[in-house]
Amino acid sequence: MRTRRHSVAVAVLICASLALAGCGAGGEDSGSAASKGVARDEGGQGYTAEKPAESGAKAPQKPDTRPAAQQQHVIRTAELVVEVADAGKALAKARTAASGAGGHVANETTERVDDDHVTSRIVLRVPQAAYDSVLVELAGGGKLLSRKAEAKDVTEQVVDVESRIATQRASVARVRALMDEATELEDVVTLESELSRRQADLESLLSQQASLKDRTTMATITLELTERQAPAREKDDGGPGFLDALSGGWNALVTALTWAVIVLAAVAPWLALLLVAYAAWRWLVRPRLRKPPKREEPDTSAS
Repeated sequence: MRTRRHSVAVAVLICASLALAGCGAGGEDSGSAASKGVARDEGGQGYTAEKPAESGAKAPQKPDTRPAAQQQHVIRTAELVVEVADAGKALAKARTAASGAGGHVANETTERVDDDHVTSRIVLRVPQAAYDSVLVELAGGGKLLSRKAEAKDVTEQVVDVESRIATQRASVARVRALMDEATELEDVVTLESELSRRQADLESLLSQQASLKDRTTMATITLELTERQAPAREKDDGGPGFLDALSGGWNALVTALTWAVIVLAAVAPWLALLLVAYAAWRWLVRPRLRKPPKREEPDTSAS
């Protein structure tokens, strides 16, 4: 009886071992087939290629350890000199181009060189995205005489200022925390002075940051407009004609008469003085000089 029970127990253990071995082999076969992209056909003759079955759970993705691309900060400026037929109309078009792109006019100067020649200088601020299109539109408004464009990368400066601002803010916060804990008047006064200095440094950094942001966000375009000058009249290489001679003679006569009048006006006071002197001599002095002396009559009383 004991031998029978022992045989049954051994048989159970053997069956369990075989079952476990079969499960392990089946798992390895299925895993191998799935990894290699093959499956056993119904006849058991071999394997046929097939796509691995998609499971509902997605494989965990590795975190992206690549550094994020740093934003580039560039200051763009340009100077244009354009010759146009009408500076006023070209100036109006430049204003329209700037406002249409979301920009504005920063400065404007207009000067009249002579009666028919005007020059204008206008400074435009436009968004960086519209910089190239506005530049092309302004350059095509007339005859382009000169063009100068510059792009300055200030990314490192922007990052440095941002880092210094963060450090300075933390420094200000620490000083304020110390002020909250200070109890002595001397300590409070010292901390207030230090806080004022650090806040001034922080405000200076914030001002630099605002300036950099404005210059990297808005591009600056300086446009100089000049009108075309009228062509100079060609001089006649031939000799003077009759009309030229007549005109020259008339001009000479007018000039001579003008100078004669000027000379007479200058000597008129002297002539008047001479006339008065001559009149006094003619009617007062001269008659007395010509009056004959009286003759003495002979004495006849003695005879």
